[in-house]
Amino acid sequence: MKTLVIGLGNPILGDDGVGWQIAHELQQIKQIPSDVTIECLAIGGISLMEALIDYDRAIIIDAIVTHQVPIGSTNYFKLEDLPNPSSGHMSSAHDTSLLTALHVGQSLGAHLPEDISVVTIESQKVNEFSEILTPAVAAAVPVAIRIILDLLIESNPEKASKNDSVKR
Repeated sequence: MKTLVIGLGNPILGDDGVGWQIAHELQQIKQIPSDVTIECLAIGGISLMEALIDYDRAIIIDAIVTHQVPIGSTNYFKLEDLPNPSSGHMSSAHDTSLLTALHVGQSLGAHLPEDISVVTIESQKVNEFSEILTPAVAAAVPVAIRIILDLLIESNPEKASKNDSVKR
């Protein structure tokens, strides 16, 4: 199953760079299946949909600001179950939401993933220039990596039986 893992955000805007941080750390893990591509992107809507073309599955990692859970809380959802599908980088002020873009792409015949998971890290400082994550968000990085590895292993039963631990 051809899978794309995307770390979304902006690495010079503090906690907004958490998706990139996680993607960079995932790239160092030796057990990532060969059919998995890991990228860092700073796009949303139609452009994000276009990045998903020709993949069977996607995992999107992004900072989220809901003010409803503690900073650093890590969660994952299926895209369609995301409480606010326009949160984070799923859309932009000059674009459409990812869900709408996916519907457009599908109606035009694009091969898009049927399975899209979103891993979110509750953040607060996403608009301040900094290349450093706040402590609570930085502490959530290993939790998010474990969730993503579990999702990848879940879709690759052969890997699940061979690997019990994470090696970097």
